[in-house]
Amino acid sequence: MFTVARFSLLVAAIISGGVSAQSFVSDPLVDKVVPYTAIPYQVDIHTDGRGPQAGYNICNSTTENQDSMCQTGFINHLDDFCLFAPPTPDSTIGDTEGIEVAWCTKKGHGTRLIPEGTLKGVQLIQSPGYIEIVGFIDQTKLNLQDGDYGGELDSGGQDGRGNPIGGLMYSNAFPSNNGDNTTYQQGRHWTFFIGGNTFCAKICDDTQPNAEGLCQHIYDRIGCAYNAPNNAPTGVFQVCQGADMVPVGVYVSNGVTTTWTQPAEETVPISTIPYTPTPAASSNCVTYTSASLYTDLVAVSNSGSTATTTATGVSATVTGQTTATGAHTTAKSTAGAAGASQTAGSGSSSTSTGTKPSNAASANVKANAAATAVSVVFGFVGIFVSVFVFA
Repeated sequence: MFTVARFSLLVAAIISGGVSAQSFVSDPLVDKVVPYTAIPYQVDIHTDGRGPQAGYNICNSTTENQDSMCQTGFINHLDDFCLFAPPTPDSTIGDTEGIEVAWCTKKGHGTRLIPEGTLKGVQLIQSPGYIEIVGFIDQTKLNLQDGDYGGELDSGGQDGRGNPIGGLMYSNAFPSNNGDNTTYQQGRHWTFFIGGNTFCAKICDDTQPNAEGLCQHIYDRIGCAYNAPNNAPTGVFQVCQGADMVPVGVYVSNGVTTTWTQPAEETVPISTIPYTPTPAASSNCVTYTSASLYTDLVAVSNSGSTATTTATGVSATVTGQTTATGAHTTAKSTAGAAGASQTAGSGSSSTSTGTKPSNAASANVKANAAATAVSVVFGFVGIFVSVFVFA
């Protein structure tokens, strides 16, 4: 059904230049209810516009290898999740957003396995409305070009077909599953940023009242800092319980609740954002050693054999209540032509390779003749990235 919400996303995309020459489909991905037991070979049936779906959604032992084109992902637990990343080495998100494939930490999903040494710290937050996972990575092991600052992947996309086209996400850990980890529930609303050696991903529980608001994907220019505020520390692997975040763009000023809307891409630079994101309160954090979690990671480079690692021993520490208010440090690196600056964070800056996706978080920074100043806030204890571009 083409709902009012879908129409609003279309209008937002048109205003931002996000649809460009792409037409918005009448059967958007976010509206497709796909039970895990009834997944089609390809959930997207379109062939025009951006072309057909590059991979497939039925994934099993026959598709589980390092050349898999599976486009069905999961976020189940700290030791069992998937990331979307390019299928070929030395790629950028800007060039491959429609064809990304699933890379998972565990066997059994029919996907590629995340290579050993990729994960440098991961935090999973389980809230009433969503499951969120953020982390630090060596993105070159996931076929991402070194120095690519990435962008947003989501169940929306500039034409409603999603990025990747036809990408599906599931979880067995939603509160509405009532602890049944043998069944998978689709999350139709999901958002994912990757780049700058970090990532953040969130799947919202569609049985809850505000799934669309909590997994909003019209704020692609401001990255993890605003879409998934967190206090994830690098080098640490932990699971926490948390409250739902305040929906992106919503803030209170002088007692008045206001919604800030992202300016249209290409037309209005983001010079200021009227509020500072604050991670929702978290508690009961349990910290693990990485070796005790990831026993299926591929112990070779992307193009090598598929031998897997083994690990012994389990270590867990309960760290108790945490809240995120924390101090921040500022970091900036320069790259690209004409002195353009790039940010050191997930999904909030640009590639300098020329081509960029119309809905990428990187769309507001370009390597062109005009020097662009970018201010970056990179949290000492979290993946916080804000982009401020001055015309």
